Amino acid sequence: MTTTSTVQNGILLIRLSGDLIGSPDTDQLLQTVNNHLGEDLTHCAIDLSEIRYINSTGIGVLVSLLTKFRSRGGELVLINPADHPKKMLAITKLNNIFTVAADEATARQQLTPAAL
Repeated sequence: MTTTSTVQNGILLIRLSGDLIGSPDTDQLLQTVNNHLGEDLTHCAIDLSEIRYINSTGIGVLVSLLTKFRSRGGELVLINPADHPKKMLAITKLNNIFTVAADEATARQQLTPAAL
């Protein structure tokens, strides 16, 4: 899995590609977020459009990150989950817990009022 991250207007944007199935990928994602949390960020968008496969470990990490941001008074938005991640979110009923945006612009819109 590859991970890229940027911060713009107080929102951490993480783009993932490949498979989100456990170490070292999940460790890398958690480390990326933890590095940015030192910057007092409370809002995050994770682009899942290029994730081919996600398992229970990957889902667990997403839940952990959601909890981390919400406990700081922030929010996490998932961007355009590909087919398999979308099915996994539906099977686990987590599609009712996560905010899902169709694209990056929509995610930023959903997070910006909260960030101000």
